[in-house]
Amino acid sequence: MKNPPAGWPRISNSVYYDDPRRAIDWLVSAFGFEVRLKVEGDDGSIVHSELTFGDGLIFVGDAAKATAKNGAVRASPQSVGGANTQQMCIYVDDVDAACARGRAAGAKVTREPTTTDYGEDYWVDRSCELQDPEGHRWYFMQRISGG
Repeated sequence: MKNPPAGWPRISNSVYYDDPRRAIDWLVSAFGFEVRLKVEGDDGSIVHSELTFGDGLIFVGDAAKATAKNGAVRASPQSVGGANTQQMCIYVDDVDAACARGRAAGAKVTREPTTTDYGEDYWVDRSCELQDPEGHRWYFMQRISGG
């Protein structure tokens, strides 16, 4: 198996929004993502974007434009009654701080920070779940011990 290009993880994900410009700004402010690339169309729309978090990479896209261009339905959770078909998981150094930052930016806390001990053969994690303004669920995790 060949390595991916420099600066690219082996797996990345696309997240679709009804208002990708607002979503990008919100993800930077609320969760600490960094914009690596943002390509805008002549009409000011987001044509392509790449956001990083540590060594992770996501693409934030326009649900309507992607659906029209590719023929496959792309949707934000808010446009389909809140349904989620994926959940983004992010390891952070401090779950409580990540939760507080998201809450302050307007995220809905759907699971308060909780510590879970998976047993002596595994590890102890602290985690929380936040919902962004368009309904995507983000799961933040912090390894406390083990593993």
